Amino acid sequence: MNQPILSIRGLTKEYEGGVKALNAIDLDIRKGEIFALLGPNGAGKTTLINITCGIVSPSGGEVLVEGLNWQTAFREARTRIGLVPQELTTDAFETVWSTVSFSRGLFGRPRDPARIEDLLKRLSLWDKRKTIMMQLSGGMKRRVMIAKALSHEPDILFLDEPSAGVDVELRRDMWEMVRKLRDDGVTIILTTHYIEEAEEMADRVGVISKGELIAVDDKSSLMAKMGKKTLKIALNDPLEVVPQSLAEWNLALEDQNNVLCYSFDAHAERTGIASLMSALSNSGIGYNDLSTHQSSLEDIFVELVHGGRRKS
Repeated sequence: MNQPILSIRGLTKEYEGGVKALNAIDLDIRKGEIFALLGPNGAGKTTLINITCGIVSPSGGEVLVEGLNWQTAFREARTRIGLVPQELTTDAFETVWSTVSFSRGLFGRPRDPARIEDLLKRLSLWDKRKTIMMQLSGGMKRRVMIAKALSHEPDILFLDEPSAGVDVELRRDMWEMVRKLRDDGVTIILTTHYIEEAEEMADRVGVISKGELIAVDDKSSLMAKMGKKTLKIALNDPLEVVPQSLAEWNLALEDQNNVLCYSFDAHAERTGIASLMSALSNSGIGYNDLSTHQSSLEDIFVELVHGGRRKS
């Protein structure tokens, strides 16, 4: 396997008073992937990003950018990283052009008007280049933050809740832009509360809870290992209770006892559905409809966080 573009080793963060924000995080990010970090508020997502980007100091552990330890080679390693933070912090009286150009200069990159022009056009900001920041909408300010993060041509881009507070249309535009960035070779690491977008966009998913990384896997593999299917059986007549003759299937009653629900592993050699249907017939229980539901990434996320399942 090729060297990861980003390696996080034993990363911990403990604040005064003994509050642990991160507990021994180990994570490798592959070059050119989109990695989604999911977790509830307060789980440690932003702390992890801020440490990796050199904004916050860790209590222990290390961060390697293609083998470079940013604590000993900070300038070189940090130049490889771009960050779009949650907060929209810019100089209110600067123009879009000046804001993005200044950010490029902060990282020691030479002036390159053609590069800035291309970036602003790709982000639909070219016609706003002379507009001062305070006159922009929240969505446009978010685009400028992305342009700032990309101005010094980083190899790794962190997006911390990039879709927060923007409308659906702009959100879709942003995800299309993220795809194009990945196609250009930029490695994307994002946090998001929009789990359906992580499901659509990410190559791999990590789940963090209470400062611990409890799962990391390819999105498809995670869903294959943990995703369940539910068979819903619409009954002709409601049942007061599940008959004892059906106990081995651990069925549940829903919809005012008019629906029997059976959860099963869709990848198992035997799902138990055939024997269940036979048992229903033998028990004289009639039904008029069958439907199945596949666990989504959101279902898996909730199960991981509340079930406390650890990564393998």
